[in-house]
Order: sequence, then structure tokens, then C-alpha cells
Amino acid sequence: MTKKIVEVKSKKELKAFIDFPHDLYEHNPYYVPELFIAQRDLLTTNPFHKHNSLQCFLVYDGEKLTGRIAAILNNAHNEYNDKTDGFFGFFDCIDDNETATLLLDTAKNWLKDKGLNTMIGPENFSTNETAGLLIEGFEYPPVVMMPYNFAYYIQLLEQYGLKKKVDLIAWRWGESNYDDRSVKLLDKLQERLQRSNITIRKVNLKNFAVEAANLRKVYNKAWDKNSGFVPLTDEEFDYLAKDLKLILDPDFCLLAEQDGKIVGFGAAIPDINEILIKIKRGRLLPTGIFKLLLNRKKITGIRIMLLGVVDGYRKLGIEACIYGTIIKEYKRKGLKYAEAGWTLENNDLVNNAIRAIKGDPYKKYRIYEKDI
Repeated sequence: MTKKIVEVKSKKELKAFIDFPHDLYEHNPYYVPELFIAQRDLLTTNPFHKHNSLQCFLVYDGEKLTGRIAAILNNAHNEYNDKTDGFFGFFDCIDDNETATLLLDTAKNWLKDKGLNTMIGPENFSTNETAGLLIEGFEYPPVVMMPYNFAYYIQLLEQYGLKKKVDLIAWRWGESNYDDRSVKLLDKLQERLQRSNITIRKVNLKNFAVEAANLRKVYNKAWDKNSGFVPLTDEEFDYLAKDLKLILDPDFCLLAEQDGKIVGFGAAIPDINEILIKIKRGRLLPTGIFKLLLNRKKITGIRIMLLGVVDGYRKLGIEACIYGTIIKEYKRKGLKYAEAGWTLENNDLVNNAIRAIKGDPYKKYRIYEKDI
């Protein structure tokens, strides 16, 4: 049988693209299906598409679907970093070098036609979304908004000539293996910050539109030094905030303010993957919606997803205060695990701080690159 590439254009092809991982990972106990409607919206109506472009591809071996990939042109990344980079994402493939090579060649050629010189990935669409190939920690299911893949993907990408660009680390704490020094010092830390008129407070979900607008102003400033960072447009930030509001617990979403101006924030979100792993093929209907609604209060873990402080306010103790408050709430609610992730492997300031409170670097992800 001959393998062929299909360019995704129709709704039927898009459905096949979204559903392919469900069949590929059918017997893998750690796989968590993405919600179909969320993936469909990400690939079609996300504000990213207004100023960037992507093309999805499928590979068939005869009548059998054997792989998928998306080639991505991120204009915001290239303009911000003065680069001519291209990206690939949504990579899933059977354990077959020929299929993987066909997928990657197709993405590479699409990117070359756009005048790009480098292929980077996997990223869906940038480091603001899910990014990286899991290379360590396969024995754990992914937490919310983190990727998972078979171990053989490493060989598929590296046999193609893709090389390491950077590794990302995910950190874990169990029920009692955290260091609560930051909790014990919390009052002293807060007193010290208050002398500079800096306070830590919870997000106000009743006034979320105003909160989000204020956060939007500092989001890009707080992460602008990170490798691979791409600023979000106002519309993209609002789209992300709207989705996060659906699962936010205000006890874990904290703002640092000085005289009413936000200078940092941190957010941990409930690990809804504990529920999504039980929702067949990512369909909310007819029964998935009930699993989601009825089991939310049974979630036992969180992911510390965001922690950023504006330049000029770092090293004042804001980060420790936010971590201390999250740990205090984690302990009060009797949760069983927390993940902080991801962090860049070369971010010594943050990584050393996480090690100091007994974070376990239990997973590692890799972003690859190749000249094209």
C-alpha cells in the first residue's frame, strides 16, 4: 500500500485530525483525550488565526490513518524575536519512520514555501499553549494543559535530524513532601512587602472582566525574558482568560499589587485531567458533561500554571509569598499532589527556588529544531 498526504480542508478531515490520537492511544492507560470542541475551536476560531496561519495534514496508508501534523507560521514570534522560524505541532504518528518522515517533510516544505529557515517544535501554536515532547516521566498521566506522547516519538523526531533546542521541566509535590517554610514565613514576607505598599490578594471572579484587563497589561511584561516567548494580543489573552475562568479556583489565583497596580500574579488550576481521562473520545455529549460537572469537587491535584513578576519587582519576595499562599491553600484543602510546570531548564533562579521547597523534577519535555 502507498502512503499519501491529505491536506486538511473539510470538516470531515478536521474531525479525523482531532480524533486520530484517541485511536492511537486507545490502550494507553495514561492518555487523556482533549475535549473535541476545545480542539476544534483551537484549530479554527482561536484569535491566533487572525494574524498567523497553519495547515494541518494527515497521512494515510491505504485506507488507514497513520499520522498527523500541523505546520505553523507564527508571525508574532518572528516579529518579536526578529527570526524566520517555522513551527510544527499536533504531531502524532504510529511507530514508523517512513510515516514520520513523510509528515515532517510535508510540514518542512510548507514552511519553506513561506520563506522560513528553521523548523521548531512540537508547539501548538507557541509556548503560550501546549509545547514540548515528553522525554522523561512516561509513567505518569499528563496534568491539565500538558502534553503526553509515546516514548518512540523521540526516535521518530531524532532520526529525522531534529536536535534539542531546549528542555522544559515539570515539578511535582505529593501530599506531604513539600517544604512549608514559605508558609511559616508568610506573615513576615507579607509584612516586608507591605512596607513597599505591595499586597497579595485573590482574584475577584465577580469582577473578572476588569481583573483580566489589568492582568493583560502585565502578562507580556512578566514573561518577556523567557526563551521562545511570544506576546499575546489583547484578543488572544482574553480568549485564554475566558477558558481559564471556567476552571479557576480563586483561592489559587493570586495578584500582587502596589498602590492598586498589578506587578505580578500566580495561578494554579485544578487538574481536570482527572475527569477528562474518563471522557471517551473527548465528547461532552451525551454523558461527558455530567462527569465533568459532578466530579469537579473530587479533584485531588492542581497545576501551578503561571507565576510571573514584572521586571523591577523580582527578588523582593513576591514569588515566595505567592508560592507560600498556594501551599497554605493546598494544605488546607487536603489535596494529594501539585505540579509546577513547566520551567525552562536554564532558569536557575526559578528552578533553585522550586528545589528549595522540595519540588521533584519528575518530567522533562524537549523542544526540537532543525534548519530547513
